[in-house]
Amino acid sequence: MRLTALTAVAALIAGSAFAETVAPGDVQYGEYGEVEASLTGVAGNPDVGREVMVDRGKGNCIACHEVTALKDELFHGEVGPTLDGVGGYRSEAELRGILANAKKTFEGSVMPAFYKTSGFIRPGDGYTGKAAKEEDLTPILSAQEIEDVVAYLLTLQDS
Repeated sequence: MRLTALTAVAALIAGSAFAETVAPGDVQYGEYGEVEASLTGVAGNPDVGREVMVDRGKGNCIACHEVTALKDELFHGEVGPTLDGVGGYRSEAELRGILANAKKTFEGSVMPAFYKTSGFIRPGDGYTGKAAKEEDLTPILSAQEIEDVVAYLLTLQDS
């Protein structure tokens, strides 16, 4: 009996360790752009999410959004709304959907789709000034980075 219980626990741990990542083209958006299911099956790390938000080569969220909790970072933008308290009025599913492809929630948004690889109009090849190749592009953020940023945004509650 004890061996069976240990085997079941080991199988559960192994299954969660190898959870399959949802490909950008397979993300299931709800009616208002929300994404209920995790993209990785692995909980996001808010500390990593914070780093992605301020990394100019990754999310660079503060280029457009002000976040008081990140006041030590320079050049907070004013293009997008402040993210102060966003974890208190947006659900995890809403935040995941907005990060993956904001245009599913806000049709005219200038926010980039951080987890999209196709369907672009005249994409370029990085910063080379050349047209992109015919195949799909690489998403700006990985599925786990999306989950990490969502985890960080959920920590931004009204105080």
